[in-house]
Amino acid sequence: MSKTINAIIEDVLTAEGGYVNDARDAGGETNFGITLATARADGYAGTMRELPRERAFEIYRRKYVVAPGFDKIVPISARIAAELVDTGVNMGPKVAAQFLQRALNALNNQARDYIDLAVDGVAGANTRLALNSFLNRRGADGEVVLLAALNGLQAERYISLAEARQSNEAFVFGWLKNRVLA
Repeated sequence: MSKTINAIIEDVLTAEGGYVNDARDAGGETNFGITLATARADGYAGTMRELPRERAFEIYRRKYVVAPGFDKIVPISARIAAELVDTGVNMGPKVAAQFLQRALNALNNQARDYIDLAVDGVAGANTRLALNSFLNRRGADGEVVLLAALNGLQAERYISLAEARQSNEAFVFGWLKNRVLA
């Protein structure tokens, strides 16, 4: 059964958990994975500890699902869309879309199966067309391989973040366990 957008967001809310204020985290204070900066940009003026779950849900829907176009990927592959939303929450939607574009470019048989994509971080019509072409050609195995490629890119990025900022080492095990292997 294919996941819905609401189910994808619920999974993210569950994975992110509740209120966190870890001094080692460059993202700062969060609740349900929503940073203080993101909440304020959305007009939320209360304390992060009291951020309503429903508000977090709507922020995720607008900023991490609809704005980057991941909602339009759900009908093509709900599993790929869920991965993009989850990665987008952790690394930014643009990075998630770039991972998809890079992976699709690497898997397009030197542009014989579909055109190379601009790696612009926009999951627009060309990206969706390429994804659809790839999955039509490769089927269920293609979806599994593409998910592995997306997770590989995500894992590499987590390690790079830890190499660039030592305090991120406190989070790498959990990121890999809960985001890459999940």
